[in-house]
Amino acid sequence: MSMTPEEIEQAAEALLEAERSRKQIGLLSKAHPAIDMADAYAVQAALVKRKLAAGRGIIGWKIGLTSKAMQAALGIATPDSGVLFDDMLFENGATVPAGRFIQTRIEAEIAFIMKAPLAGPDLDRDQVLAATGAIAPALEILDTRIHRADPETGEPRKVFDTIADNAANAGLVLGDERHDPLTTDMRRAGAILYRNGEVEETGLGAGVLDDPVIAVAWLANRLAEQGQSIAAGEVVLSGSFIRPVEARVGDEFVADYGTFGSARCRFG
Repeated sequence: MSMTPEEIEQAAEALLEAERSRKQIGLLSKAHPAIDMADAYAVQAALVKRKLAAGRGIIGWKIGLTSKAMQAALGIATPDSGVLFDDMLFENGATVPAGRFIQTRIEAEIAFIMKAPLAGPDLDRDQVLAATGAIAPALEILDTRIHRADPETGEPRKVFDTIADNAANAGLVLGDERHDPLTTDMRRAGAILYRNGEVEETGLGAGVLDDPVIAVAWLANRLAEQGQSIAAGEVVLSGSFIRPVEARVGDEFVADYGTFGSARCRFG
């Protein structure tokens, strides 16, 4: 790790204040040019610790950067992950209050609802399926407390910035439908994402590491490196199979998964 413990704590506090004030901070990758994955996850952990101390509860995990296109854009070859908190969950069809977030975007995903604990390392597909109680259509709401690009140079944020910022997650919407993971072909489950009645994106579950189940195995194996695991009852967002779509004030989103169901929300 290149960041000192003091710098890690300062970065976590700055991110928390950015969330409170709705004012973004500068790129950590610019302030700390030698930042690495260990640093980024350490900042995320310090941020999570602060949220737990403030009374938030963990309800699950999100996996990001699962598509080849997104990995290539950031010059990495691995996904990232973040923590889902209880205040992030919105009812299906909910209106997200105006001013809740800073620069909101939407992604379509398949959510895993765990019925048993899942702990790595060396998990395989069958072990993930055995621990999964149901899968559901979902929308992930993204936000960024760090500038997407440096205001002075235009240099885009790096994966370290995203990881430190709790993998840019902000909210989730679960559809009402629940499906058996053992009898559902998740690779071919897909969605049409509508914004205000117009098609913005389409995609298939296979865009997530060729199989969303593999993404969940990756998460549990990564968490094991830090002595963590996925708990029974937690929700895991397995990763988006579409590009993120900007959410503006007044926008209404519907992710139509066909026979798999739907998830929707609007922005006040």
